[in-house]
Amino acid sequence: MLEIFNEFLQSVENTITGGAGKQSSSTPLSRRNLHRSVSEPTQCNTIGVSITNANAAVANNNNNNGGVTAAKTEFAKRTRRRYSSLSKSTATPRRFSSNCEDNFVHVKEWYRFFHVNPCSKTEIIRLNYCRSEEPVVSNMDITTGHIVLSYMEDHLKNKDRLEREWEELSNYIPEPSATEVGNSQQNARKNRYSDILPYDHSRVVLNTTTNVLGSDFINANTITDHDPRNPAYIATQGPLPHTVADFWQMIWEQGSVVIVMLTKLTETGVAMCHRYWPEEGSDLYHIYEVHLVSEHIWCDDYLVRSFYLKNLQTNETRTVTQFHFLTWSDLGIPSSAKALLDFRRKVNKSYRGRSCPIVVHCSDGSGRSGTYCLIDMVLNRMSKGAKEIDISATLEHIRDQRMTMVKTKEQFEFALASVAEEVHAILKALPQ
Repeated sequence: MLEIFNEFLQSVENTITGGAGKQSSSTPLSRRNLHRSVSEPTQCNTIGVSITNANAAVANNNNNNGGVTAAKTEFAKRTRRRYSSLSKSTATPRRFSSNCEDNFVHVKEWYRFFHVNPCSKTEIIRLNYCRSEEPVVSNMDITTGHIVLSYMEDHLKNKDRLEREWEELSNYIPEPSATEVGNSQQNARKNRYSDILPYDHSRVVLNTTTNVLGSDFINANTITDHDPRNPAYIATQGPLPHTVADFWQMIWEQGSVVIVMLTKLTETGVAMCHRYWPEEGSDLYHIYEVHLVSEHIWCDDYLVRSFYLKNLQTNETRTVTQFHFLTWSDLGIPSSAKALLDFRRKVNKSYRGRSCPIVVHCSDGSGRSGTYCLIDMVLNRMSKGAKEIDISATLEHIRDQRMTMVKTKEQFEFALASVAEEVHAILKALPQ
């Protein structure tokens, strides 16, 4: 085991110092220099280093005289020491193996030096660089972009107009709006809040034959954009202690691989969401085994966790990524749009090319979740070249599918400001 890991460390060092050119031994290998020294990868800003090809990587770089900083040397010493001690213990599941489906690594020391994320189903180690994401290349119509930007800025400046529009949205009554299933006596304890229930017509229906209680209910709704057959999101409440198994069942059955979490577990001493993942290692939730593969703190505003999800009935496996935004309080707004927009870009970069719904939750699954869905849906429509964008109509469309999405005027105003900021950034990047 240690031999494999030592080879991996050497391959990392050689790959970094010999990627796109030799690194001078007098030049500190800072994150900026590290980023410059490696060719820009095609996806996810990562370099792949195959453990099984570690010997080849070492051989290809054995003539490289590039320097390795003291931080890297300390990293190697500390990690080798840690794995030396781990190899002697049979109690911990955190051991290094060429079979990543059996053994997983969750060593937080890695992130302080290289931000190394062990992949859950392949023998690939990824090195991530902490930097803000730029707006994705967009097909946004320039004329539409300027019109939308003008519309947003007018609403943000004209508070009376914004107030009138919010009043109209507050008086909007969706149809149909029945919530009989969520209101039933047998399902009442599955709702975190008695006044936030899923609409019957759009609720997520669980498979009763695999449910821990034989129930088909979870407080969650599908949110579609244009195609009702392919939901873009699932908006749901933060799981309760007794609904965690239902939550993972929903993730599995809906084929979701991305979770957007917009709440802390507690706020001012009040429970907002039960921890539905293991702090380390594995936990079993009915027939779903969840293993925490990695936890990557990108910045003060958000972190990213990777889970390995296994269905013990079928022995099928899946990797699920959770993006956890940390600085958005209940009924409030983030301190700035920039952090949330950067967070959204990272979510969409991970999600790109998939057709399964993104699971979005806060505490009640309506206020913060609705605001995020509104921002993302509007910007996605614009990026696809939509000629007309009506923010209020889009929110009504979302509210047709789950109640009270976007709870406060401040959240609606924040959504307008966020869209305006992103559109402005995209327009600057587009050729005029």
